[in-house]
Amino acid sequence: MTRRRLSALRALLAEQGADAVIVNRLANLQYFSGFRGEDALLVVSGRRAILVTDSRYTEQAAAEAPGFEVVEQKDGLWQKAADCLKEQGAKAIGFEENGLLFCDYRRAGALLERVELKPLRLDPLRQVKDAEEISCIREACRIADSAFNDVLRWLRPGIAEREVAARLERFMQELGSERPAFPTIVASGSRGSLAHGVATEKLIASGEFVTMDFGAVFKGYHSDITRTVCVGRADERQRRVYAAVLRAQMKGLSEVRAGASGKDVDRAARECLAAEGLAEIHEEPRLSPKSTCEHLEPGMLVTVEPGVYIPGWGGVRIEDTVLVTESGGERLTTSGKELVELAV
Repeated sequence: MTRRRLSALRALLAEQGADAVIVNRLANLQYFSGFRGEDALLVVSGRRAILVTDSRYTEQAAAEAPGFEVVEQKDGLWQKAADCLKEQGAKAIGFEENGLLFCDYRRAGALLERVELKPLRLDPLRQVKDAEEISCIREACRIADSAFNDVLRWLRPGIAEREVAARLERFMQELGSERPAFPTIVASGSRGSLAHGVATEKLIASGEFVTMDFGAVFKGYHSDITRTVCVGRADERQRRVYAAVLRAQMKGLSEVRAGASGKDVDRAARECLAAEGLAEIHEEPRLSPKSTCEHLEPGMLVTVEPGVYIPGWGGVRIEDTVLVTESGGERLTTSGKELVELAV
């Protein structure tokens, strides 16, 4: 697997006229090498694949990244990376344009005099997932689905949003999640209008919508799911808004297929909400008006997540992690989406 990924990376170097590349983003470090630690850099050229780290991680790196030479640094990651590049006589060196801090860019420039630094985008090499990656994402989705089903049996009025977030995260960890995929969102009542309303001490009241947006991490791969439920009986407006968001989400799901653009799938969901008078609706490929993905391909992962956010009233969002296949989109988060009204 590492060999195939390195071949694709080296093909990109040849295409961009670079002799080597420094990889520093954790997601790309793991993808190309298999190393799961921190404080490391990869130095990849046409002839060598080097993993630079310190003494805390050398044993781990040797076990997890057998396709790489593990080099221990004592005077700093960038110093050792520069030394490795000088040894190879590299004159044009790629760096991750969307992942390198300016201070590190300046440091690299100072250490690599008379060398051309070329900005590269490595993320597109990861957009189409292989079978091993999809298996990990499926497991991360299964863990998140299980956590949602667990919280439904427990959720009731008087529980604080932070308690809900803690319950979700603890349950996912017990099932094998390494950590939350992102800060868990729990927004109830009028706070539902906050699209990224992280959990607070607010107590959930009877009759309120509760939006939960969370995910698990399995072997470095993330899931992402959002469900909105009503604690108690929903009123007429809640039912109308929820039904509109669900229709928009189902419309978006139906448009996910090989060849479609991220913008087109997003537009289908937005137009569905606009028809209801409710205008609104992650790593590329992204489904949004600003998506740069012109053609979805089998093996890509997207999230379909329309939402309505009404200040002073609340909001509804429904989201699934979706695998693009030859025949359409396969939902990897499979929890039910019909309006849930919890008994109180």
